[in-house]
Amino acid sequence: MDRHRKPTLDTVASAVGVSRATVSNAYNRPDQLSAALRERILETAASLGYAGPDPVARSLATRHSATVGVMLDRPLSSDPAVSIVLDGLASTVDGHDHGLVLMPGGVDGGPRPETVARAQADVVVAYSLPDHAPALDVVRARGLPLVVIDQPVLPDTARVEVDDVGGARLAATHLRDLGHTRFGVLAFGLHRDGATGPVPTDRLPDAAFRVTRDRLTGYLDVIGEAPVWECAGSRRDLGRAGARELLSRTPRPTALLCASDELAFGALQAARDLGLRVPTDVSVVGFDDVPEAGHAEPPLTTVRQPLAEKGRRAGELALRLLTGARPGEPARLPVSLVDRHSAGVLT
Repeated sequence: MDRHRKPTLDTVASAVGVSRATVSNAYNRPDQLSAALRERILETAASLGYAGPDPVARSLATRHSATVGVMLDRPLSSDPAVSIVLDGLASTVDGHDHGLVLMPGGVDGGPRPETVARAQADVVVAYSLPDHAPALDVVRARGLPLVVIDQPVLPDTARVEVDDVGGARLAATHLRDLGHTRFGVLAFGLHRDGATGPVPTDRLPDAAFRVTRDRLTGYLDVIGEAPVWECAGSRRDLGRAGARELLSRTPRPTALLCASDELAFGALQAARDLGLRVPTDVSVVGFDDVPEAGHAEPPLTTVRQPLAEKGRRAGELALRLLTGARPGEPARLPVSLVDRHSAGVLT
């Protein structure tokens, strides 16, 4: 053969002395061949420098990309909760020969519509997007099946979520039962504008993020009015800055409710910055129970949500939609309070 020509499926078939379809089966339907024949085909392909069928050409021929598109609300972050969910999702779909295409978000609270329009995907997972994100319109226009993790709530879509209201109530009730009456809240962003700072009451009712709305509802149902600091992302530097502001108020809050462990880790650092002891001077409760929570200083009291299970369930729902199944009822996963050492009795 011409050594300057790229080997093809036909090249391998000719060298082995089998049909083109037989070589294709060695890659795509190995159960159709004997182990010995498949091994001979793959060894011959390797010796010729043939790496396998072109996935782009295959997707054009079959009209399937074997890919799950994942839309995120913001750029990829270091939040371990997000990583754990995505790992659960990836491990599930990879077991069924599907890969993930990640589409990070931007100023619109989701990926650019142009990115979604170009993405090769058979099904799309929307991970924690705001209500009315433009990328969602593109998914609908393309007629792709959609799975939602957490938010938004949309008709005719599969969804997996946790009991955010119930989890927030658990955290707030725990602190109230410890005797606390002065609270501060570190919340996620309420709108897509990237704002960070104190939240006026007129900004709360029409928040664009369901998780933010639900966790604030759970907190405030139990504690009543309290100062809320909005953080434009689940980042410990934002939690640190917000907690410093809340803890510098007079009278000072004796307990902080944090919408994520990352925000709570920032709050623990803010307390140290101000010379406050946790939990003697201020109690801190997070939400997620990421692995680091048990090793924080002090170990973090938090609301545990099944992050890996959330990702696995989303992957299972995506695979079901690919079979033509209906979305069905939302899958709501339970939460629980993990009582460690960052919350104590008010003295």
